[in-house]
Amino acid sequence: MPQDLAAERAVLGSMLHGKEAVSEVIAILRDAGREAFAFESHQQLYEVLVKLYIEDQPTDGVVIKDELVRQGLWEKLGKFDFLARLLSSVPSALRVRHYAGIVYEKHLLRQLIRSTHRVMETALDNDQPAREVLDYAEKEIFGVTERRVTGEAQPLSELVEEAFRTIERRGENALTGEPSGFVELDDLTCGLQPGELIIVAGRPSMGKTALGLNIAEHLAIDKRRPVLFFSLEMSRLQLAQRILCSRARVNSHALRRGRHTDQDMARLQAVAHDLTTTPLLVDDTSDLTILELRARARMAYRRYQLRAVFVDYLQLMRVPKSESRQVEVATISRGLKALAKDLNIPVVAMAQLNRSPEDKSRRGNRPRMSDLRESGALEQDADLIALLHRESYYKSKDAGDAGEGPPADPDENLAELIVDKQRNGPVGKIILHWNRQYTRFDNHMPGGVEPEYVPPDSSQTPF
Repeated sequence: MPQDLAAERAVLGSMLHGKEAVSEVIAILRDAGREAFAFESHQQLYEVLVKLYIEDQPTDGVVIKDELVRQGLWEKLGKFDFLARLLSSVPSALRVRHYAGIVYEKHLLRQLIRSTHRVMETALDNDQPAREVLDYAEKEIFGVTERRVTGEAQPLSELVEEAFRTIERRGENALTGEPSGFVELDDLTCGLQPGELIIVAGRPSMGKTALGLNIAEHLAIDKRRPVLFFSLEMSRLQLAQRILCSRARVNSHALRRGRHTDQDMARLQAVAHDLTTTPLLVDDTSDLTILELRARARMAYRRYQLRAVFVDYLQLMRVPKSESRQVEVATISRGLKALAKDLNIPVVAMAQLNRSPEDKSRRGNRPRMSDLRESGALEQDADLIALLHRESYYKSKDAGDAGEGPPADPDENLAELIVDKQRNGPVGKIILHWNRQYTRFDNHMPGGVEPEYVPPDSSQTPF
């Protein structure tokens, strides 16, 4: 098994040199504790040194001897010869962090080997379905990778310097995150912030997928930034057709029925040409678990250096053997937030709202954050929650029920994006222009002037 005897001796020798080294080793080994050491004698001495440190006792030879004698380890470990050998292995505790890092890396490798053995034993057991074995394998491997040493506390002086650099950059560019393509939304949020979980929620057919695609399309096509879009509801071909029609401003319903014009085809061909080098990745795998999604996102990030991940939609994911749907959604929510933090990119997840906005006893149809389906964990984990609302959706629905057909509503093309939670900024309401025939949202322009299709800047770096 992977081990480094010299590094382990150096760590313990450094800890014998002073209490400051003990605190640094505890911080680096974290939850591994004594198990980070491959040799039992080293494990036992480490526990004694940590115990003395916690009790605020000195770590000189006399105190250590008394504790080892009390635990019946003094003669077993080798008395003063054992301690002297460790002390002589390093001249000082100056490089204790380096030695502790080596010990922890060897521990992770041993953990990885044990995990792969357990996975192999599970795979050889023919009683379990392959899907469950794969899910178990991912849990085992991620259990090891998520224990890697991460960042540490920083002094305020360094943080203040970094904050000032950020403020200076804001003077040059108001956006500190990824641009959404919607002016009012970017003004309110300063862009989609790295490391944040962003929830876009709405009732069915409200336009959640369209809004998510519009933002992903802006990032990938207009800004040439690699984006991964998980589509758990639509196939990749359906998604591609929707992007083509939305981008070219061609009526998708007419296209499906074969009622498109030559002008429509010319627009579609122009857009298709622009999309050949677009860094928009689409994964339409259905029935994804949160672990599978995180694994796929990590692989794509390593290969393409993703700038954002989109999930459509959250409640279609699952967690095997979950106690309840509430626990399942809470696990998915935590997993998406962890993904955003690990990759330091925004994760935008579409989500369904419950039926409360349609309740007749409720005053108005505008959604609230509490309408998020199945779990309050979404409200807790999300950094930003935006609720999509179109009043014409409910008016046309009521008129349809009465057999009158859709009404001539002057606000039919208006949509509201209600930012009901923003952890690091203000909340507010944003007006968008909804174009039903193109299944597309645009910036709101009084007068309803429809923007023309503008090809992306070909001078930017291709995918």
